Amino acid sequence: MGEVKKWGGEGETNIKFYSTIIEKVIENVQRKVIGKRKELELILATLFSEGHVLLEGVPGVAKTLIAKSIAISLGLDFKRIQATPDMLPSDIIGFMIFDAKESRFIFKKGPIFTNILFVDEINRAPPKTQAALLEAMQERQVTIEGISNPLPKPFLVIATMNPIEIEGTFPLSEAQVDRFLAKVEIGYPTLSETVDIISSYEKISTLDDMKPVLTREDVLSMIMLTKSVYVEQNILKYIAAIVEATRSHRYVRFGASPRGAIALYLLSKAIALIRGRDYVTPDDVKYVTYAALSHRIIMKGEAKVSNITPYDVINDILEKVEPP
Repeated sequence: MGEVKKWGGEGETNIKFYSTIIEKVIENVQRKVIGKRKELELILATLFSEGHVLLEGVPGVAKTLIAKSIAISLGLDFKRIQATPDMLPSDIIGFMIFDAKESRFIFKKGPIFTNILFVDEINRAPPKTQAALLEAMQERQVTIEGISNPLPKPFLVIATMNPIEIEGTFPLSEAQVDRFLAKVEIGYPTLSETVDIISSYEKISTLDDMKPVLTREDVLSMIMLTKSVYVEQNILKYIAAIVEATRSHRYVRFGASPRGAIALYLLSKAIALIRGRDYVTPDDVKYVTYAALSHRIIMKGEAKVSNITPYDVINDILEKVEPP
């Protein structure tokens, strides 16, 4: 196994400083959200990577609470949308309206014009509305009547899906799901965490006493710092080998595309930043692999018969691909 190259300097000092602040952000969120340390880190890593995140979990596991708490702690604007089958694209992106005083049409911005947009049960929105949202996510702007309206910076979409309900839903296609940089599963709390949730309910049921830890400018600085995190050539080859292995696995019909490799690369850099380093290690890559690739792997029919999941495939790959 080769050594991972390290580099330091002013950037390293800034990263260590912001890593300490990120820890305070996580502690602030965990005043309201019991546990979920890794999930919080992955959502923050997605934000610092300028991506978007898909949360999957049954109702009642604190998905909305997590999103709101993160927005407050980061000092960012937050809006929530409940997706419904009758939702129109204009309900999200906005629409043109005639201003009688001005005698002209003006653009009325939709809820997408925010820093963190929480889209609850995105798969309940009809395909046309999903497509409009995903296009705006990708382009980071909304075009109406030929005029482009840039979205605020930073901009993060946190969309949720309920894995147990399919009635009245419009499943996202594989190509649409691939647009999300990360997929994070929000599972049930442990027994001890459930006890803590019950005993602390009065304290955690309101966010009125939460205060920001950071500002919007701080978050933008972290996004820029994430870009400066160093990735050695051997780590790049390790990332490529993991992605390549998803395409040849016996239970996989279609593996991750180059977009999956880029997601793994970006999230690894962001996790290194969160951990206070200006370089990526193999452990950083392993830590984010499931979030970066699980939703990009299409399983064969025999995998379902054998009860093999993308999680099992990724675990198998991480065991077989030699880290640098």
